[in-house]
Parts: sequence; structure tokens; C-alpha cells
Amino acid sequence: MVEKNFKSGFVAIIGRPNVGKSTLLNRLIGQKIAIMSDKAQTTRNRIQGVYTDEDAQIIFIDTPGIHKPKHALGDFMVNTAYSALKGVDGVLFVVNASQKIGPGDRLIMERLNNLDVPVFLLINKIDLVQPDDLLGIIESYTEEQSFDEIFPISATEGHNVPEMLNTLKRILPQGPQYYPADQIMDHPEYFVVAEFIREKILLLTKEEIPHSVAVQVQSMQRNENDKVEVQATIIVERKSQKGIIIGAQGSMIKKIGQLARRDIEHLLDDKVYLDLWVKVQKDWRNRQTYISDFGYKKEDY
Repeated sequence: MVEKNFKSGFVAIIGRPNVGKSTLLNRLIGQKIAIMSDKAQTTRNRIQGVYTDEDAQIIFIDTPGIHKPKHALGDFMVNTAYSALKGVDGVLFVVNASQKIGPGDRLIMERLNNLDVPVFLLINKIDLVQPDDLLGIIESYTEEQSFDEIFPISATEGHNVPEMLNTLKRILPQGPQYYPADQIMDHPEYFVVAEFIREKILLLTKEEIPHSVAVQVQSMQRNENDKVEVQATIIVERKSQKGIIIGAQGSMIKKIGQLARRDIEHLLDDKVYLDLWVKVQKDWRNRQTYISDFGYKKEDY
């Protein structure tokens, strides 16, 4: 039974690549649902994380980092990020305390200027700067734009995140509980499993590999050994990349599988058998049919 004064609403998390949006989402939800990596543009889809307590339900929309697109997939990512601003009750604009304000931040602030909902500035990664420098960082943003409230936070350490959450609850309208209390995301498990595999590729490979990779989960079903059997394909753009993903005597794909399996078991709370294949699909990031096939569909946004 939902309380009479129950509040609910949608809050977009927006910012440049690599400012810690996914880390913040995982912190808010209390469980890992968005993948994290120190490589820019890790998040490609819009991921909704659901926070519920006895007073409120907040649906957080984590978005791909705003960047200058270099291909059709990049265009999709930026459009996805901006479309998240439609119909929300509040916006969290996340910036990196250890980086100076840049053209990317200004581009986003220009968009945020036209919104008629509360916009909060979240200065993340405060654990990486001297406390004395904080005031100057805050001023560099407030000189350019005013915000409803400013929170210096650390998404990894959790500093100031509960205070920010309480402020968000205050601005939310009264409303229904959209999702069951135990549901923490809007994406099916297939999607998150594919993302976990992609995260491990980002973690273990370098150069051009990370951004040329897509992951498709073909099936997830219980096998005769009572394990959840996951069949997934890693898609790359070139033959040489396939060789890197497989590694000498299959060493790299084995490592990817081991690390991903741990996260998937935690997510499903079950024993998992993970079967990975690698396939070459030339230049897929510039071909609309492949972009859709691999889970990046315009109509979903």
C-alpha cells in the first residue's frame, strides 16, 4: 500500500564522458546496474535505475556522456542523452572536480538553461582535489550559470550523496509508485548481462578495441547442471580486433569470461555458465541496421 504523501518522479543524470555518472547511479541504487570504466563514452544507452524507500520512488536516468560524435553510434548516444531531459522532474548535472570547466560543460549548460525544472550541480570526485580548492571550482560554474543547489560529492566514497537524495525527495511531486519496491532497473537482465561483458572488455583491452565492441546475448536458460547458461557474442569491426579479444591460446577471452561471470552471478544470485563467441561485423558503428540489431534502437528513446 503506497502512502498518501508518497512522492515519485524522474531525474536525469547528465554530464561529459567520464565524470562518474554510472558510479553515481550504482551508489544511489545500492547495487551495480551501470557499467563503469575509465574510458570515455562507456554508457551507450539510457539506463534507468529505480530508487525506492517508504517515502518516495525516484527513477534515475543515466545517460551517455555528451561528446562530439564521430560516427552514427556517437550521434545516437548524444541524442539519447539529450532526449532524457524531456519530461523529467529534475536534473543532476555531474562535473569532475579535478578538471577545469570546458566547452563540453558549456554546451550542456546551454541546454539546461532552457529547462523549467530544478537543476542541481554535482561536483564529483572531490576526493581528488584539495578542500581549499572547492570554492574556486564552485565559482567557476556559478559565474556562468545559476543552479538550484550545488553538491560537492564523491560517488565512489558516498560523500554528500544522502544529503543530495533528501533534497531531491523534497522537490518531487506527489505521485504513484511506478515500479515494485524490489525492482532496481528498467532494462531486462539480458541487457545488463551484455553490458557486464562489455565492461570487462573495456577494462582489459586498450587502443581502438573498446569503442568498436558490441555484445549480444543470444540466450539465457538453465542447463542440465542447474546453472544459468548464457550464450553471448562479442562483435568487433576488424579481424585483428577479433585476435586481440581471443588472445594467445584463448587467454584474453577466458579472462573476460571469468570476470564477467562473477558480476552476472551476483546480479542473478545464481551459478552461471558463460559461453562467449567473437564475430567480425565490418564498420558496424556506421550502419544503422547493425546499430539497431545490437540493441541501440531509436524507437526505445
